[in-house]
Amino acid sequence: MDANKKWLSIPKEFRSQLRKNVFCTKCKDAVTIESFTIEDHHFGIVLHGKCQQCGQEVARVVEAE
Repeated sequence: MDANKKWLSIPKEFRSQLRKNVFCTKCKDAVTIESFTIEDHHFGIVLHGKCQQCGQEVARVVEAE
């Protein structure tokens, strides 16, 4: 629940930018993450989900300030 609170504390526009800027190793490009979960991490939070284009598993670290 803590990770979700951290995620929701980020302004909506910036969360949207983060979701659209996840690197996919299969597409070799920045993609949009979908069907993601949010987990606490010692750097901040991590989004785990799938690439919107190919379905490959992707992740994005969102560092805490």
